[in-house]
Amino acid sequence: MSSETSTAGSSRLDRVLNLVERAGNKLPEPFILFGLLFLVVAMVSTAVAAFGVTVRIPGDDELTVIRGALTGAGLEFLFTSMAENFIGFPPLETVVTIMLAVGLAERSGLLTALIRAAFGGAPRWVLPYAVGLVGIAGSVMADSSMIIIPPLAALVFKAAGRHPVAGLLGGFAAAGAGYSTAPVVTSLDALFAGISNSVAATLPDPGTAVTPVSNYYFNVVSAVLLGLLAGLLIDKVIEPRMVRAGVPREEVSESDAADGAVRVALEPAERRGLVRAGIAFVVAAAAVLLLVLWPSSPLRNDDGGFLPESPLLDSVTTLIFLGFAVPAIAFGTSAGTVRRPSDVPRLMALALRDLSGFLVLAFMLGQFIALFNWTNLGSWVAVAGADLLRGLSLDGYPAFLGFMALASALNLFIISGSSLWTLMASVFVPMFALLGFEPGFAQAAFRVGDSATQVMTPLNPYMIVLLTYLRRYEPQAGIGTLVARMTPFVVPFWLLWALILTVFYFADLPLGPGMDIRVE
Repeated sequence: MSSETSTAGSSRLDRVLNLVERAGNKLPEPFILFGLLFLVVAMVSTAVAAFGVTVRIPGDDELTVIRGALTGAGLEFLFTSMAENFIGFPPLETVVTIMLAVGLAERSGLLTALIRAAFGGAPRWVLPYAVGLVGIAGSVMADSSMIIIPPLAALVFKAAGRHPVAGLLGGFAAAGAGYSTAPVVTSLDALFAGISNSVAATLPDPGTAVTPVSNYYFNVVSAVLLGLLAGLLIDKVIEPRMVRAGVPREEVSESDAADGAVRVALEPAERRGLVRAGIAFVVAAAAVLLLVLWPSSPLRNDDGGFLPESPLLDSVTTLIFLGFAVPAIAFGTSAGTVRRPSDVPRLMALALRDLSGFLVLAFMLGQFIALFNWTNLGSWVAVAGADLLRGLSLDGYPAFLGFMALASALNLFIISGSSLWTLMASVFVPMFALLGFEPGFAQAAFRVGDSATQVMTPLNPYMIVLLTYLRRYEPQAGIGTLVARMTPFVVPFWLLWALILTVFYFADLPLGPGMDIRVE
């Protein structure tokens, strides 16, 4: 009976997700879709600007004017900034730089050998949970996690004889939907704390100062539980659905997979290569560490530290590049995949060839996002939503539920967590302070709403990177395919994360060292 019930439930879920996928895939190709959205923003902004609409962002002395794209100033912006909008598209520099190094590591054979060695003898049932936990913790790499973790998760699943697409999708969902939490303190914690304090400082009673560890207890609990939930969804929902739907997959030979464990058959040259790659990584890491620890290090900030901002925290992309490229070269020279210096740029060029579709799409994405930001429509929508919620006169816990729901809705349009928190903190930190709550609690509630929905909005540029990876297995996959396959993560993540915050709220548990929920 339980098996029949489970099958029926899976069938109902499949029907719903298939409907979402079919509807989503009826949308135009992403390039055309964002071209149409570009025209919509141009027309809407012009119409709104014609009525002289302005918005007051709390904390700003001057009104923010909605600017029309089809005005003189708008046309000047469009004609003079096209190249800058493309080259300055934020994910472009991160994606291309990291993929040069990751592509080198992949084509030199380092990643395949490393994964086979690392997961040798690992039970297959562990892999989804490992991917979930690693993905959740990946926010220590900032946005880079959504580029690096999914393809590596796919390789892990393939080596284990499991469906690589399930690993690909699960890795992205864990890294994206759980982006605002991690078991270690990250630069995002420092950034959020700085924004929270800047707003709280304007209040008569600013409450307890927010630090990078103010949400640490909440983050650790959330990271562990969300990571396990991600693994459960990958194992019980995503992968079975891939199998039932007959999603294409690369064949895995019997020598690469066995019942219950991953088999490892590294050649002697690969073993030597891994040893040399490890030595190269340690040497490079030691060199960077010495540079960082040097008291007058150029990677420190003006105060001699690293938080909340410093050149070191701005160097994540460079550090990741070195972390992949240096060991890859060392491995390749030992394994025979890099025989001469010219092989290095050749292998990098092959990686960029796979990104050609993304580079074309990045041109249109850059134009759309630049215009959307220039018109100030995002700020207008965010402030209007905040005014609506405040007008409902909610109090206590219902107010925070509404706040989290609003953050999730706005996150579909404003992907940058720091930008969205800057807008929302200016309204809600003072609002919740009047209700007797610490700024650190408002920040924790924002984390819940900020992340879960970003893995299902086409406005997330890393969704397009994921689509590029997915089309290696399914050339016909579209935006609707991704939205349908990310949906099973969004609602469970949101509900579990909200439940965790609910437990902290009603048990009156500290969110982190020195940070209570209510002002004493």
